[in-house]
Amino acid sequence: MGQDQTKQQIEKGLRLYQSNHTEKALQVWMKVLEKSADPAGRFRVLGCLVTAHSEMGRYREMLKFAVVQVDTARELEDADFLLESYLNLARSNEKLCEFPKAISYCKTCLGLPGSRAGARLGGQVSLSMGNAFLGLSLFQKALESFEKALRYAHNNDDTMLECRVCCSLGSFYAQVKDYEKALFFPCKAAELVNDYGKGWSLKYRAMSQYHMAVAYRLLGHLGSAMECCEESMKIALQHGDRPLQALCLLCFADIHRGRGDLETAVPRYDSAMSIMTEIGNRLGQVQVLLGVAKCWMARKALDKLSQLRLHRLAEDICRSKGLQREVRAHIVRFHSCVEETELYCGLCGEAIGEQNGRLQALPCAHLFHHRCLQRNAARGCPNCRRASMKPGFV
Repeated sequence: MGQDQTKQQIEKGLRLYQSNHTEKALQVWMKVLEKSADPAGRFRVLGCLVTAHSEMGRYREMLKFAVVQVDTARELEDADFLLESYLNLARSNEKLCEFPKAISYCKTCLGLPGSRAGARLGGQVSLSMGNAFLGLSLFQKALESFEKALRYAHNNDDTMLECRVCCSLGSFYAQVKDYEKALFFPCKAAELVNDYGKGWSLKYRAMSQYHMAVAYRLLGHLGSAMECCEESMKIALQHGDRPLQALCLLCFADIHRGRGDLETAVPRYDSAMSIMTEIGNRLGQVQVLLGVAKCWMARKALDKLSQLRLHRLAEDICRSKGLQREVRAHIVRFHSCVEETELYCGLCGEAIGEQNGRLQALPCAHLFHHRCLQRNAARGCPNCRRASMKPGFV
């Protein structure tokens, strides 16, 4: 496949993609990648594949194509191509919550010798670095990066970049609990979409509406939050945007929890967790777990099983943050609940109910691991010493 044919096929894929025929577009681009002998064309089609997989939430595939694109840029020995490919590599790692790697690749971009693409992509590099710093809760560095990205946007009249930075600033101020600014910046993004976004992808409108929904919820305006989140979810479903669908489900769950409707909130947390796990958004998974924990805490009286789950969840969260003292405290409380409920195997001493496993109940209603009973030579129940070791009906 020559240069002209490669260009035609890439454009065909773009038309299909813009018409929401995503899978057909991917097939066209993959065929170009296999058959094209034009290195520059291969580089461009790899960029299309990176973008498409990013918007679909296929972050591991996105990373794979970004790595190939870097190798292609090195073969071409073109500074502009190298900058773009390293930026895609940084974005891929940012999406997979590999924030230190994302920051490292962004620094590589900034350290490359001057190129024509520098002015065009410098703001996007700063934005990606800011998002990575925010993921690590390095707030001052994140704000510095967002400030640089905004400066690039204003100096180059890049309203699309400005819109994206405003959405990220909404997340920033939501995390540092300045909820007025957390609403101001997404509203600014929505204004940019209305004023300049006639030819833009609808994803920009969807993202601004999502961030407005988060801010409205934090401010207690749950009706407005629901309206914005519904509009964002509608666009996400139309375009098959799995990452945004997960974020909207999480926001829906938080809104229902804010209304005290825990029975509606929990299934939405479950759906959000399913997508977050599928796409590899580990930060999103933590946010879902925190929401579920707040649901359990909101109940007036936790049953023992809920307490077990809560302490296990809290242990996992504290462990991920390196809070060893809190980890030990939750382990002690977990085992205390286990003893109170007698949810442990009297033969091996391990807790029952932590993971899937075959159990066996005796006529005295004491539960054991099936494998432990098979290995046990005693004739009586290890817990109460009743003589019968025959399984009960349950």
